[in-house]
Amino acid sequence: MNSSIQRYWIFGASKDSVKSSVAEGIAQASHGIASSLQLLRKGDFVIYYSGKQILGKPEICQEFTAIGKVKDNCMFHVQMSENFCPSRRNIEIFQSKDISILPLINDLNFIKVKKSWGYPFRFGFFEIYQYDFDLISALMHK
Repeated sequence: MNSSIQRYWIFGASKDSVKSSVAEGIAQASHGIASSLQLLRKGDFVIYYSGKQILGKPEICQEFTAIGKVKDNCMFHVQMSENFCPSRRNIEIFQSKDISILPLINDLNFIKVKKSWGYPFRFGFFEIYQYDFDLISALMHK
C-alpha cells in the first residue's frame, strides 16, 4: 500500500491498558512488538477496541475505548522491566466516549462473518476501511 495514503487501524487492548495509554498519549500494540507499530505513519488514525475491562481478568468490555491520530513517524522503546521493552508511538488522543461494538457488528465491513464477529480482533492490531473508521468515529464523537 502507498505510504502517503492515510490509513486506519484498530488496536486491541484491555480497557485499563487503553486508559493508561491515553493518559500517556501513546500507542502500544501487540504487546509492544515493533513490527506492528512500524506500519503506522504520521497522520494515520487509530481506534482502540477493548474486549476486556482489565488485562488478565474475565470481565468483558466489548467497546471502542479511545481514538486518535499518529503524531509523527518516530517509534520509541520503554524499558518496563528487565525482560520487557515495548515499542510505542506518540498519538494525539481525541476526546471521545466509549461505545459498544454490539450494535455495529452488522454494519462493519471488516467483520466478514457476523456470527463470529470477534475473529478479526484475535491479532490485536489490524487495518480497517475508512468507511468503518468513519462509522465508529462519528459515534465516539457524539
